[in-house]
Amino acid sequence: MLLLSLYATAAGAEIFKLTNGESVTGEVLPTSANDQGVQVKTGEGEYQRVPWANFSQDDLKNFAKNQRMQPFVEPFIEPNPEEKVKKTEVNIKQPPRLERPAKQSLFGAFFSSGLGVFAKLILYAAIIYAAFEVAIFRARPPLLVCGLSAVPFLGILSPIIFLILPTNVKGAAQPVEAPTEAKPQPAAVADGAVNPMLDEKAAHPSGLKLAHSEETAKPALPETITYQRGQFTFNRRFFETKFPGFFGVIRREAEKDLVLVIRSTRGEYTTQRISRIAANDLHVQIQKGAATEEVMVPFQEIKELRLKHKDA
Repeated sequence: MLLLSLYATAAGAEIFKLTNGESVTGEVLPTSANDQGVQVKTGEGEYQRVPWANFSQDDLKNFAKNQRMQPFVEPFIEPNPEEKVKKTEVNIKQPPRLERPAKQSLFGAFFSSGLGVFAKLILYAAIIYAAFEVAIFRARPPLLVCGLSAVPFLGILSPIIFLILPTNVKGAAQPVEAPTEAKPQPAAVADGAVNPMLDEKAAHPSGLKLAHSEETAKPALPETITYQRGQFTFNRRFFETKFPGFFGVIRREAEKDLVLVIRSTRGEYTTQRISRIAANDLHVQIQKGAATEEVMVPFQEIKELRLKHKDA
């Protein structure tokens, strides 16, 4: 029995050559394996813990066959060149590429896709809208300018040509003078007789004479100036340059009797002061009974402006 036990111990013991030149003879205990190493039973009651880094590569590969020690051993096993190439090999996969469209003209490419057709329609509408704005700015017929802009190959040139042309300002109508009525001549009292009150040579017994009452000349009122939409663009700059006297609280002597009549889609307003003005509208003060009221008027709704005397 003693010989058999010695033989079994000798059969289970192994010789491990360490990397530091030493060697350890004993039995490896797989249950003691951890991150630091493994215990080797070198004799009865004698154990030695050996780090994984001290074992040779052959011993580490043998330890890796044990399922208990495999997770701790694998980080210390150096792969051979072939395995290293397999692990570091990069498998390059070509990404899917879109097919290039066939070569064609620029005009034909616009109609080859839905996006191109949409961009073409947007550009076409923008040219017509630009022609409409130019027609309003230069006081030209909008139908004529927009119609020429709608013609292919001429649309982009029509707004430019009308923008270069001067503004079509209509001449102010000359006032028609009313025919002067003939003053009635003093009637004769009788044939060949003159009214003694009108005759300078005739002397009245009491020295009384009929005085000619001269008509008091009425002061001439300034002419009414009219600004119509289409001939002028109503915006903030227009009001600030044409009616600067309407922004102050105190009016100048030359403009204190002038009023501004605004005709819009909401109604007609007569004002003597513009209280506020913004990019898209203005606020005017109007007389309502014994009090004043502030009214907001958008620029887009103004149809006509009249600058006149309050008594005109």
